[in-house]
Amino acid sequence: MVALFATGALVLGACANTPDGDGDGDGDTGAAAGGGTLTVAETNQFFSFNPNTSNGNTDINSKIVTYPTRAWFNYVDGSSFAAGNPSLAKDESFGTYEVESEDPLVVTYTVNEDIVWSDGEPVDADDLILAWAIQSGHFNSEDVTYFDYAGDTGTLGLTQFPEIGEDGRSVTLSYSEPAADWEVAYAADMPAHVIAKNAGLEDGQALIELFESLSESAATATEPDPQLQAVADFWNTGFDSTILPSDPELYLSSGPYIVSDVVENQSVTLVPNEAYAGDLVAQLDEIVMRTIPDATAAVQALNNGEVDVISPQSSADTLTALNALDGVVVHQDDQLAYDHIDLTFNNGGPFDPATYGGDAETALKVRQAFLKTIPRQKILDAIITPQKDDAAVLNSQLFVPAQASYEDTVANNGSADYPLDGDIAAAQALLAEAGVTSPTVRILYNINNPNRVNAYTLIAAAATEAGFVIDDQGDAAWGSRLSDGSYDAAIFGWINSGIGVAGVPQIFSSTGGGNYNGYSNSEVDTLASTLVRTLDTDEQAAIQEQIDPLLFADAYGLPLFQSVGVDAVGDHVGGIDEYNPNQAGVWWNVWEWTVDAS
Repeated sequence: MVALFATGALVLGACANTPDGDGDGDGDTGAAAGGGTLTVAETNQFFSFNPNTSNGNTDINSKIVTYPTRAWFNYVDGSSFAAGNPSLAKDESFGTYEVESEDPLVVTYTVNEDIVWSDGEPVDADDLILAWAIQSGHFNSEDVTYFDYAGDTGTLGLTQFPEIGEDGRSVTLSYSEPAADWEVAYAADMPAHVIAKNAGLEDGQALIELFESLSESAATATEPDPQLQAVADFWNTGFDSTILPSDPELYLSSGPYIVSDVVENQSVTLVPNEAYAGDLVAQLDEIVMRTIPDATAAVQALNNGEVDVISPQSSADTLTALNALDGVVVHQDDQLAYDHIDLTFNNGGPFDPATYGGDAETALKVRQAFLKTIPRQKILDAIITPQKDDAAVLNSQLFVPAQASYEDTVANNGSADYPLDGDIAAAQALLAEAGVTSPTVRILYNINNPNRVNAYTLIAAAATEAGFVIDDQGDAAWGSRLSDGSYDAAIFGWINSGIGVAGVPQIFSSTGGGNYNGYSNSEVDTLASTLVRTLDTDEQAAIQEQIDPLLFADAYGLPLFQSVGVDAVGDHVGGIDEYNPNQAGVWWNVWEWTVDAS
């Protein structure tokens, strides 16, 4: 599952990831308050200490890095979903942010004086400015792209270089226009002093000076600045690792826990961060995340007492097995996630106009033909219906059935052009009209995810019947390939935080950090840009209702279904009391977890 940023806050969750300021800890120590070890089984493999790059942007990287090891001014309160009112919680033990002016919007962020990284270096303006430089896209242009940021830069892109406070711990952002997601668009999630050092700079202050010196010229630069490129290169790739780095600076923490061990593709261990000075003190001596892709094996591990909590791939068999266990609490509900298949527009493959000498109409017909083969009802019935008998095929890229706009949007967005059972004859006719014979389609998916394997198998069979040649690109490392153009279609899922609208430009804008398939539509770009500047929620919905039909008209891809989520918790575990549907899953309040060993 790929996490979804709303400019850095929908996980892909760079912003909303801190301990709750209402916690009971006294803030004097990072030592465990209750003790014990808790083991959690997750589906995916950990591979990056920077979950905010295109490569690192998967749910498990964010769960391990963002929630236990990062502090920030606010976070998405996972308990608020049960009440139907998703909201943010502030952590004033980390710092404060104050709206100085509403029109124009001016916000000052101040980190508390005792907040430090786990190496003792302060979390301060150096880190805030680094985050702004990345999340605003300020130094990128049509000719030069530095930071491979997975989120959308549209919100912080409405600000200029921040004003740095005399205390060295605060910055003030001034917006040129209204910003719908301003409160979740910004987070200092990486240590500036470490990046500066590894880019050949003396310290974080030198990094600020570099940004200041380039802030005027970078917007029009036509050649990369070598020093800024060195900074970006390290941020982009320097924190990727499937093992514990030999350099401790590559896995620093500002939150209640810190990573102490990584066994490649198997487990990650977290222990209390002794330098943490916030209110959300770690309760446990140790947390172990075990990667168990097979849901049956995860259930067995829970039953055997090898793990205490599991977040498996949901299926009817998994739910049946979990409900048969004693001493286990099962949480199940719809996720803020959906599975889909996206087509690649810019890799020289069968869906790229360049393949046909720039003939966009031919490429469109081939895309439409492929999408018309997809048996979405069969996919739903194989994966979701056995878990939820009233489930329906998802017919919108932007809304789910529980949202008020869904029915009206579906009635007008063109999704009806793609029959739920597929239309092989129509697909064959389109290929004939296009004059394209036996096009090869490379399909990428997670080979370790049984739901994606089921979807792939059904899609491949139908497309083959229509005359496509299918190249199976099932890969356990699918996430790291999403941005490399090595496939023509990808089956995966997006999951978000449930707050904000910047996830739309993140995925569908030409320059969006999550636009992995090279999609570009100038009208979508304009509407998405307007969306992040729109404060009224009804107007936001209306804009999205205009975007959805454009995606279907362009044969962008197809939504398949809204995902069903499940977790199961041993009754000796405290702090995991209800289902959290967003990308954080059970990890949203990791500082509250406890175990009763008696």
